[in-house]
Amino acid sequence: MHLQPNPRASSIDGNLRGEEKTSALQAYDESAFKQTASSRTEKHAATSDVQAGEIEPVEVGDDADDIIHETDYTPEEYKQLLKKIDRFLLPLMWFCYGVQQTDKTATGTQAIFGMRDDTHLVGQQYSWLTTIFYITYLCGEFPSNFLLQRWALGRTLSIYMLCWGICVICIAAAQNWSQLMALRGLQGFFECTISPGFILIVGTWYRTEEHSARALFWQSANADFGIIANLVMYGIGSHAEKASGLAAWRCISLFLGSCTIVLALICFVLLGSPKEVRWMSKKEKRMAAARIVKNKAGRDVTGVKWSWPQVYEAFLDPQLWFCMLNAFLSSVPNGALTTFGSIMTKSFGFTELQVLLIDIPRSVMSLVIFLAVGIYTRKVPNRRMYIMAFSTIPPFIGLLALAFLPNTPEYRWTKWGMYFMTVPFVLALFLAWTLIPSNVAGRTKKTIISSATFLGYCVGNMCGSQIFKSTDAPRYIPGTTGASICLAAEFILICSWRGYYVWQNWRRDKAAAENGISKEEQEKLGRELGERNVTDLQNPHFRYTM
Repeated sequence: MHLQPNPRASSIDGNLRGEEKTSALQAYDESAFKQTASSRTEKHAATSDVQAGEIEPVEVGDDADDIIHETDYTPEEYKQLLKKIDRFLLPLMWFCYGVQQTDKTATGTQAIFGMRDDTHLVGQQYSWLTTIFYITYLCGEFPSNFLLQRWALGRTLSIYMLCWGICVICIAAAQNWSQLMALRGLQGFFECTISPGFILIVGTWYRTEEHSARALFWQSANADFGIIANLVMYGIGSHAEKASGLAAWRCISLFLGSCTIVLALICFVLLGSPKEVRWMSKKEKRMAAARIVKNKAGRDVTGVKWSWPQVYEAFLDPQLWFCMLNAFLSSVPNGALTTFGSIMTKSFGFTELQVLLIDIPRSVMSLVIFLAVGIYTRKVPNRRMYIMAFSTIPPFIGLLALAFLPNTPEYRWTKWGMYFMTVPFVLALFLAWTLIPSNVAGRTKKTIISSATFLGYCVGNMCGSQIFKSTDAPRYIPGTTGASICLAAEFILICSWRGYYVWQNWRRDKAAAENGISKEEQEKLGRELGERNVTDLQNPHFRYTM
């Protein structure tokens, strides 16, 4: 695979020559670095002539001529700004993601509180409530990602959140399978923005070395917010068992939907990209843009022109296929466990309320793992993919054991222990999401790869919910075996993925060394190209993180 010659050298001559206007996958070999070496003493003109749709200038604020450099501000100023950014964004994203995950998976808890009986679900109808969610999630993925790029990021997320909150509330009034299917379908369509939207937010606010820790913080809500939600649902279930009023599963929908609507209104005021938010001054917005120049992936470019060459490049880039296939393989067990986890645990010999309580230790362990991994990856670079690969091993063993241990009272806690071992599998999915803002440059390309990733995520969850057949209850041997096979395949995929990044970085370092380009100069040129919306494949000074 070859890359486009460095456009910096051609900008010195005033125009890009015809032979240099090649596709993103054309030669970046010694000539790219020789051109850079011969002109590296020249001052790079940020306003050089560029071809429309290939390399686009980036505007900051209201001043199109404002050229930003990382050295415009001091480390202390950046430190204070980062504290303010964290203070506003991280708690808000944590609550939003926690509520979204609980809304999405609530049917698993509602099922053990009588939803299937009250709405007369039979056969695979319960499984289809998850499948339809991810079908519409998939259908909404590309248009919503396009909207997130072209329109206001915060407003888009807030409006979508408000709509799915209304859907969750309406589930409380559902009387049959058709009504549940319609509402779950709408809920899936509107929930499709939250994860890709938050990935964009991480990419536009934080430096590459901060992506993993910040993303894992809000993703940890999948576990720690689950503790809060389980305790609340336990209280709702306990009260419903003693009273003869509204069914517990209907009360759960009313509670979760109301929380979502309140958060949507808060997000409308506080959430967004650096250009949108109202809680930063103009100087702070400029500083936020300067802070992430070193990413070499550009700044907040919401509203930038759609680039079809970047679309073409994205589909030729192995990263897209690695991301999509990894999301699929990780989501098969995810779809299975979020849909049938509570039902399986009850089949071990526990009551409905006991199922909620014994799921809390899983959430606590997940929280501990997320915090430990977040701190570790923040302090030690290039460890994400090692953790991703290792995280598939314990759940692989646990799921196989669940498939072959009998459902008898003496194995109840043993089977729960095997189910407990499945906790780390989400790391392979969530950490892979953090690689998108870190390793994909070019806003349109990032949108395409993000959409493809969530396509794999949706299809995997659909498959996971369908491989658990009602006829296989209560042990679901074919489903648990299939999920464990996916985890084994994911381990091999992650190792190959990391090998591709190592090879790309090695060949770029080798070419740079042969042409006498220093590390400092590579950093400088890489940042300049990143600011001009140049993709990672077009930028020979871009390096992949792992």
